[in-house]
Amino acid sequence: MTPDLLQHLTVQLGRKTPCATVTNLRTGQQILVHEGAQTGDVKLEKAQEEAVFRRIQADKSGHEGDLFVRVYAPPPRMIVVGAVHIAQFLVPMATLAGFEVTVIDPRDAFMRSSGDFSGARTITAWPDEGMKTVEPDSRTAIVTLTHDPKLDDPALSAALRSPAFYIGALGSKKTHAKRLQRLAGDGFSDADISRINGPVGLAIGAQSPAEIAVSIVAQVVENLRAEAA
Repeated sequence: MTPDLLQHLTVQLGRKTPCATVTNLRTGQQILVHEGAQTGDVKLEKAQEEAVFRRIQADKSGHEGDLFVRVYAPPPRMIVVGAVHIAQFLVPMATLAGFEVTVIDPRDAFMRSSGDFSGARTITAWPDEGMKTVEPDSRTAIVTLTHDPKLDDPALSAALRSPAFYIGALGSKKTHAKRLQRLAGDGFSDADISRINGPVGLAIGAQSPAEIAVSIVAQVVENLRAEAA
């Protein structure tokens, strides 16, 4: 690897950007691929670039014809909006599943009284402001749990403007329908709001906070792997 390419790779690793080095096994030429950019000796064709991105999303190094793709993918992330009871179960479950978890809630009392969020990053701020700090990317899942439009709607607006691979919102079908109407009124298209999984979680008949957390983690993982397929 050339010093220039190594420097670019170091920068992306420092930013925790999913990326890959691609080596042409016939010529020895190398490039670095990450979202929106290719750096190196040559440029990949569109089909090759798409294959590399699939491997990055799947976190799976390997051969693509004459190319060897070495993937450098940080752990997937989950942003949980609302330090509520369900979050007490969701945060440790998501952490055990390999996600880097961030909890955002402007209510300091909720942050202090909702239990142990050890292992997770906590941000006491309004969701849209907190989201700017976290900068969701294509390996980020966003879950809103507050039931409060003053908190959920700004969070969902920020989520829809991001490349997050999963967006989910807690609430009944009636609550979700009203939520979608508000977002449509804010200018989001049908395609935009169709990205929101609501009510959040797989339909497994979950009732308790712990069961709901299981359904959420399962749906997030399902979407992550579907993106990588």
